[in-house]
Amino acid sequence: MAAYMVVLAELTDRDGFMKYAVEAAKLIPQFGGEYIVRGPSESECLEGDWPDGLKVVVSKWPDLAAARAFWNSPEYAEVKKLREGKARVQVRLVDGVPES
Repeated sequence: MAAYMVVLAELTDRDGFMKYAVEAAKLIPQFGGEYIVRGPSESECLEGDWPDGLKVVVSKWPDLAAARAFWNSPEYAEVKKLREGKARVQVRLVDGVPES
C-alpha cells in the first residue's frame, strides 16, 4: 500500500533552504519516492489557522518501508544537515488508502 510523507515548513532562510531542497530532490527517486506536491506557489486556507508562508511538500512512496529507508538513510542524513537553521519543519508519514 502506498505511503505519503507530508512536510510542513516555515522557511527562515529561503536561499539556504533551497540548497537542501535541491539535494533532497535528487534522493527521493533513488528510494522509490516521487513528489505529489512541492511547495505550491499558490494555496488557499479553507479552514483553521494555516499561515500563508507555510510550505507544503507531499511525497508518495511504494510503502512505509520505502519512505523509512529514505528517511533513515546515511545519504539523507547528510542532506538533512543542509536545512538546519533554515526552517521550522514538521514531517508526518502516513499510510495511503488501500486499493480495492
